[in-house]
Amino acid sequence: MFRALLLPWRLMLAAGLLALLMGGVRAQDVQPLPQLAAHVTDTVGLLSVDRREAIEARLVALEREKGAQVAVLLVASTQPEAIEEYALRVAEATRLGRQGVDDGVLFVVARDDRRMRIEVGRGLEGAIPDAIAKRIIADVVTPYFKAGDFPRGIEAGVDAIAARVKGEPLPAPVVRGQGADEAMGLEELLVVGMIVTIVLGGILRAIFGRLLGAALASGIVGFGAWTLTGVLLIGFAGGLLAFVFVLVMGAGGGTRHTGGPWMGGGMGGGGFGRDGGGGGWSGGGGGFGGGGASGGW
Repeated sequence: MFRALLLPWRLMLAAGLLALLMGGVRAQDVQPLPQLAAHVTDTVGLLSVDRREAIEARLVALEREKGAQVAVLLVASTQPEAIEEYALRVAEATRLGRQGVDDGVLFVVARDDRRMRIEVGRGLEGAIPDAIAKRIIADVVTPYFKAGDFPRGIEAGVDAIAARVKGEPLPAPVVRGQGADEAMGLEELLVVGMIVTIVLGGILRAIFGRLLGAALASGIVGFGAWTLTGVLLIGFAGGLLAFVFVLVMGAGGGTRHTGGPWMGGGMGGGGFGRDGGGGGWSGGGGGFGGGGASGGW
């Protein structure tokens, strides 16, 4: 009697242990996530360099215009995972789209599996509902893939996704693509301003003395910064920094002194965008809820 009562519990325990064991094996077997290097990541060579760069340029322009991030990932296979699980895992890890807006889209093609998926962020599920994503796959991309023309199929899919995104009223783009360019421009302005300050300040200080030379350098640098940026506050800040810099630098060792704290520490850290050679490309914190569609050819 007692053994009969224990039997169901033993069976449940055995089933639980088996599930944990299978889950552990499954977790070890899944593929590592690829590092997305840009909007278009081709790990199998489906696109020529020219086609890949052309699609990349379209998606960069889309991000600058709308703020949404659309990424293309081309792989050989997603096995042992289904493409739905794989795409969601990549999308969640990469966090395409903007935080709070969730306007990311991931277009995955698994060549050897003959499967593809459009994974849609929560904020774009209205613009690209599951039915529309399915239609893009079946009616736009699949005919090209069946004919063996992968580049045109990928381009057509990207264009169809971009058209839906462009029709969606999204918040204005934040400092991401265009802002990165502006930030890089500011960094370059700082470098040029520092060089001008060192050279001009040394000359003016030698001619007019320490105080007057610093004042003249301050006026010239400040006016130049204001003229180039159109922002009076930047001009004022630039002039003030130039005045202090020229005032404190030594007659013979000013350049040597500034090489450390001014030139070495202020601007060397990088972080201005994905194109600066500092590593991979990533999303902006967007979220995904499993929306989208899959298909084969």
